[in-house]
Amino acid sequence: MSTLQITSSPLPAISSGLAKIFGLLDTAVEYLMVQKDFQNAFETCERGLEHLDRVLEVEDSRYGELKASLCIVGIQALAELNQWRGVLGWVLQHYDCADKMPAKIMQMCILLYSKVGEHTTMQDAGHMWLHCPENSSISGYATVAELYLLHVLIPLGLAEEAQRLVSEEVGNVAFTTEQRQVALDLLERQKQTEGRTPSSNPGPEEGSQMTTKPTPGPVVRKLLTMLRLLQSGISSVMTRWRFIPARRLLLAVLLLYLLLVRMDPALPSSFPWVFKLLGLLRQMWHAMFGPYYRANATA
Repeated sequence: MSTLQITSSPLPAISSGLAKIFGLLDTAVEYLMVQKDFQNAFETCERGLEHLDRVLEVEDSRYGELKASLCIVGIQALAELNQWRGVLGWVLQHYDCADKMPAKIMQMCILLYSKVGEHTTMQDAGHMWLHCPENSSISGYATVAELYLLHVLIPLGLAEEAQRLVSEEVGNVAFTTEQRQVALDLLERQKQTEGRTPSSNPGPEEGSQMTTKPTPGPVVRKLLTMLRLLQSGISSVMTRWRFIPARRLLLAVLLLYLLLVRMDPALPSSFPWVFKLLGLLRQMWHAMFGPYYRANATA
């Protein structure tokens, strides 16, 4: 009876140098996330990268992962220290040139400089990274291309370069057909919007028209003031007219009818009615037009 023996290949051993770097990475993460000690976090990353350069294990995949992890923690620490201006230069010290940076670090740099409004900083670095043939096969290539398009080229107004990026080799590798069409439609709408946007600085003809615009004279100003008062009075009349009771309105109409149709104003017997009617009309006038009438009288 035979026995089946299963043997598993052992994981590659971690050297003492890599073990020390792993410890420095854990310490840097603790400084950053737990203690919020960003300066010590950055300095720990610096020590880890210095030790990593002395370890001749470039063939080991953990070498690249450790280097990228230390740089990511260092970028976050510099951002928290408000030293974001030196992020790209610090990263390039450890990767020599932009096209050798990992995709995750390139993404972080694009987002960081876009957030602070320094889109130009990543223009050359992003262009170099995307046009490096070795980077087109890695998993984060499409994300870098999308971020570079949305957060660098479009904010800078580089519509022609953005169209070339989408239509040519980079776009064919990074985007699907639908994504390229959406990006081209977005760029076309941006061009139309910029074409319809009027210039903020007036031209010479507009400036001359603005400076030679005549100012109204005293007669015109007085006429405009009278028109405004008339408009205010009419609006006041219309507002008060809606609140006049119907009975008072009918009484006024009846009195006018008796005075003008049924009575002879020349007869002495009609004088008391005329006086009463005038008194009633005067009271109605003060009730409806009192504030406006007194304002004109005192002006």
